[in-house]
Amino acid sequence: TLPFSPQIPQGDLAKKKIYPTIWWLFRDGLLPDDTQVVGFARSPLTLEQLRQRLLPHLKVPQMTPHGPKMTPKGGWWHLGGVGDLHGGIWEGLGIFKEGVVCPPPRWNRVIVEKPFGRDLASSTALSDHLGGLFREEQIYRIDHYLGKEMVQNLMVLRFGNRIFGPIWNRDNVACVIVTFKEPFGTEGRGGYFDDFGIIRDVMQNHLLQMLALVAMEKPASTDPDDVRDEKVKVLKCIGPVERDDVVLGQYVGNPEGPPEAQKGYLDDPTVPPGSTTATFAAAILRVANERWDGVPFVLRCGKALNERKAEVRLQFREVPGDIFGRQCKRNELVVRVQPDEAVYTKLMTKKPGMFFNPEESELDLTYGNRYKVGRGDPKLGQERPKTGAGEPKDGGGDSRIGQERPKTGMGVETPKWVKKDPK
Repeated sequence: TLPFSPQIPQGDLAKKKIYPTIWWLFRDGLLPDDTQVVGFARSPLTLEQLRQRLLPHLKVPQMTPHGPKMTPKGGWWHLGGVGDLHGGIWEGLGIFKEGVVCPPPRWNRVIVEKPFGRDLASSTALSDHLGGLFREEQIYRIDHYLGKEMVQNLMVLRFGNRIFGPIWNRDNVACVIVTFKEPFGTEGRGGYFDDFGIIRDVMQNHLLQMLALVAMEKPASTDPDDVRDEKVKVLKCIGPVERDDVVLGQYVGNPEGPPEAQKGYLDDPTVPPGSTTATFAAAILRVANERWDGVPFVLRCGKALNERKAEVRLQFREVPGDIFGRQCKRNELVVRVQPDEAVYTKLMTKKPGMFFNPEESELDLTYGNRYKVGRGDPKLGQERPKTGAGEPKDGGGDSRIGQERPKTGMGVETPKWVKKDPK
């Protein structure tokens, strides 16, 4: 057998991520037939109740299975949201030691999702306990946000493009803003959320990981240990956060809003009465090294906000010696993690016409337009054929500016007034 054990079977990430992934692996023939899923929950839960909760998250497009069958070689144990679970669940892991469930030559892996403890002391205690059950190379302490396409893309953008190297520093960057916003509240997850709050749930893991990728120096290679070493150097350069640089908040209901916005955090029956746990947090961090000294890194995250968005935004300094009468805005480089993954740059261009007026525009790489991407799409990563959608329509210096130009093939446009080369 290939045991796979998500530790919170009805948790938010289990419903949205783990179980759909297991289904996609099964659908594509990549899951061994004798796989077993073992779950542990905070509250009583029957198999039928679990099935009903998961069904809305398992409706994926019908596709032809592809790929060879996997041969079971070991066991994976995925533990999510275990920061406050001690004793029983950890002691129970003793039966999963190598040679008990999966004897050699098979193997065991234990994957521990954030939050990994509540503080340094509890994190150290969990590490010591797991260290008595597994070897270090068998333990994976993970942050699932590092699996997102655009978070991984940060390294390629930085270290795979010459144009960003000279400007990625305090001489050119005015500030860095890392944002995580959710449009919904706790929705019955108050029991978990109230124990941790938005800082432990999002800021100290997801946002710090993105900050580290933006601020770190180039690693010796893409090897995980080399990347980790550079991240640690950045984190060591961040001093304690000043009280004046932090804003905390808790969402309340809007009686005049839509039904989903009328209940506040304390209206959730799973939240303890009178709780002061923060559901919104903003903080300014400063990286005291040669590259970033003086540049504020603004981290902000919250629940029940106006939109769903996660992004990294670098705002550059003003152009010295302005000659356009203060009409130019700061340039920005934005990496949008979700929704609609994209990388775009805000820059100033001349507004078409007779006058010399600067106008803010964008160079936009939206993944949905450039690549064939979508859940369950086997063509992920293939280039989308150029169809003209989203392509510029300006004629560039001609009276017919704004008219669409005919396509000549491979997405290349030829103006109507230019004679084609007979070749």
